[in-house]
Amino acid sequence: MTRISYHAELDALRQDLLRMGTQVEEAIRLAVDSLKERDAAKARRVLELEDQADRMELDIERRCLNLIALQQPMASDLRQIGMTLKVITDLERMADHAHDIAKVTLRLGSEPLIKPLVDIPRMAEIAEKMVRDGLKAFVEGDVELARAMVARDDELDHLFNQIFRELLMIMREKPGTVEQATQLLMVASHLERIGDHATNLAEWVIYLVTGVREELND
Repeated sequence: MTRISYHAELDALRQDLLRMGTQVEEAIRLAVDSLKERDAAKARRVLELEDQADRMELDIERRCLNLIALQQPMASDLRQIGMTLKVITDLERMADHAHDIAKVTLRLGSEPLIKPLVDIPRMAEIAEKMVRDGLKAFVEGDVELARAMVARDDELDHLFNQIFRELLMIMREKPGTVEQATQLLMVASHLERIGDHATNLAEWVIYLVTGVREELND
């Protein structure tokens, strides 16, 4: 592989990483929309996107390992390839969480919701923004944007705790709601975990640029 094709492949990897991230964002949005709208078709689309994310992870991983084996990259290139391997793992796990949210939609079917969904869609918006900013920071090497993601992760944690308290109160007052309330709590938990994986992206950005690993999660 010539140096020109080597750098072209690095650029292609960055583009495919962004494409994978865009699909993960879409999966998060559709998963929560499917629950809010009780739309099984959107839920099934999330399952398809999760399958695509799995395939993209394997493809990008294979190409990264080929570059390491054939080109023996040094310094910043090696760090970038190594961080790409880390990022695709986090993205694939986010897609898994979106998949699990979509499965909740399919399990509930047409069962009326025990409460209007307000905070869960808000969590999804924050999570999507974190994924988008994390990828932007990664591609642009923007450490400040990466560090700014911590406040949004804190907001996700706050919303999760608020949802937990609200659902716990509903379950105590109306025992017949326990099964659905548990499912909705799982959805909120999946979104909170997506935020944790997005924060991982921010940590990889900081390490990529500075060579120092900062723990942004408490």
